[in-house]
Amino acid sequence: MVTDQVTTMSTRADRHDLRHHGDAEVRDGTAGLIDLAVNVRTGTPPAWLRARIADSLAGLAAYPDGRAARAAVAERHGLPVERVLLTAGAAEAFVLLARALPVRRPVVVHPQFTEPEAALRDAGHTVRRVLLHVEDGFRLDPAAVPDDADLVMVGNPTNPTSVLHPAGTIAKLARPGRTLVVDEAFMDAVPGEPEALAGRTELPGLVVLRSLTKTWGLAGLRIGYVLAEPETVALLERAQPLWPVSTPALAAAEACMSPAALAEAEQAACRTAVERAHLLAGLAEFDEVRAVETAEGPFVLVRMDRADTVRARLRTLGFAVRRGDTFPGLGPQWLRLAVRDRTTTNRFLQALDQALTAAGG
Repeated sequence: MVTDQVTTMSTRADRHDLRHHGDAEVRDGTAGLIDLAVNVRTGTPPAWLRARIADSLAGLAAYPDGRAARAAVAERHGLPVERVLLTAGAAEAFVLLARALPVRRPVVVHPQFTEPEAALRDAGHTVRRVLLHVEDGFRLDPAAVPDDADLVMVGNPTNPTSVLHPAGTIAKLARPGRTLVVDEAFMDAVPGEPEALAGRTELPGLVVLRSLTKTWGLAGLRIGYVLAEPETVALLERAQPLWPVSTPALAAAEACMSPAALAEAEQAACRTAVERAHLLAGLAEFDEVRAVETAEGPFVLVRMDRADTVRARLRTLGFAVRRGDTFPGLGPQWLRLAVRDRTTTNRFLQALDQALTAAGG
């Protein structure tokens, strides 16, 4: 079933560069850029986490043993360890899902992180898209997902829209014979995680992905995990290479599951919410800029004319922002902005004013 709010399409290749990510905006050798393109929290990893990782280096002669980290993740979500799989970042999980599951009719809800679709394509699948629209606030309509889909992938909160879908809405997509993959990589950046599905066991075929990259600044370490039915975990685990997660990454995973770490993450999420509100208030002062005001993640999606020109001008003023046209469902008028501290945001807003003026806005 397809409503007038959402478009379903079949595609193997199109104009969107699914392999473009925010780090491309800051790794081209341009020195001194303030990074608003990558959604990793600044000032991370904290000193205590760096120390835990450093301590693990004394054990590098031994093969990695993930039992303690796996048990810590299971305890954090109130699950048996058989429902937990540790991965080399959430990106590995997308590859495992695409290669290991007997999928025939996958659907990806867009705009969202592009690696799920890229992994499915690389595994030889024809991917159908359900496109959410700005006119509807990029909100999910479960009725728009084809009934015959045996795999559905959706982000929550969604990158790049920053929309947080109600857990009940996403839960309506679960049914026997279908795998429902919910990418919750940014859920720990939402205070209280009110719409999280991690830890739910009553929904058939539910697979939840989590990442420790964003909140804890571990993009270079590659650590994430899958929460799913034991049969699905076993299937994905068989598709992994031996020892897929390094000893330092396992140490980080275990450390980040402690009560003190969870409390620190919650405090960071609350600070992010305050700083995001400040960013949105500043953006509202520009007639040329329209932000997705329902943002709940550590980033904001904005639309403006001549966004490419503005982005280029911002680089000359010292700021890197994420282009939006590589996300299916968005075009060249979109940019994504990471939420930063108030001082950085105020400097950015001044630069944006100059960039818009230079672009003729």
